Amino acid sequence: MVRSKKFSLIVHGGAWDIPQTAHDAHLSGIEKAIRAGNELLRSGAKAVETVLAVVQVLEEDPTFDAGCGSFLNRAGEVEMDAIIMDGFDLSLGAVAAIQHVAHPVVAADLVRKHSEHVFLVGQGATHFAHQHGLPFCPVENLLVGRELDRYNELKMKKDFKTKDFFDFPLAGRDTVGAVAYDQHGNIAVATSTGGTPNKLPGRVGDTPLVGAGAYADNLAGGAASTGWGESIMKVLMAKTAVDAMSNCSVQKAAHLALSVLQNKVGGRGGIICINPQGRVSYAYNTPFMARSIATQKGIVHLGI
Repeated sequence: MVRSKKFSLIVHGGAWDIPQTAHDAHLSGIEKAIRAGNELLRSGAKAVETVLAVVQVLEEDPTFDAGCGSFLNRAGEVEMDAIIMDGFDLSLGAVAAIQHVAHPVVAADLVRKHSEHVFLVGQGATHFAHQHGLPFCPVENLLVGRELDRYNELKMKKDFKTKDFFDFPLAGRDTVGAVAYDQHGNIAVATSTGGTPNKLPGRVGDTPLVGAGAYADNLAGGAASTGWGESIMKVLMAKTAVDAMSNCSVQKAAHLALSVLQNKVGGRGGIICINPQGRVSYAYNTPFMARSIATQKGIVHLGI
């Protein structure tokens, strides 16, 4: 494949009613991640290598609900989900309800590269990750103190609904994701999450589900979803956006996918997209979405 100097990258740090007090931390976190990804793409790195590295940076930042900083489920456990997909050959790996790893996205990539399967869950996913070299990570290393406070608070709220988290300024975080287009024209996507606050043990949202939380195909485009997973799953929002790119601009595709989410199932969230020409766009219907865009020109957008 002929190499050009053109590349693009878009990163998100969640779509919800992010409190003003958390804006700086979200912007700082995604800026750090996109700078790391921008350097990789500039050096000629593959899209799939880039999104893997970018999401790891975000998983290490307690600002976000991914890796360190993940929410506790109703049983007081940390269960995480992640997916990575390479649009070059449609190879993908995903994990759900994985525990005791610092980087769920790395576990997902191990599934992609070292397994005949594409999706592992629960204890099987955790065992596979440790068997393939990811060290055991105690819950204390993943747990941010304020999440323990939230866990205790939500236990007392019998009427709490997951959808409330995306509509009201609760002091929390959301899923992270990245879509990249490299100098060889390859597209890749990766997402990671600790799920929703007070979720039932074993709950899996849209993040690790191919077509819902993420999708990438060099010939069609790439997209990553974020938001209320139960609604995103119903409309396969990432695949909806990618399919739309064959008939319209990437901007229209992003907004079309979001309109399907809102109009069909009353969903809340956001989406980031790259089309086969490397053009980038995003859309969201929550009060805020932390996002950043980089190209061969450098960081061209940073917003919330």
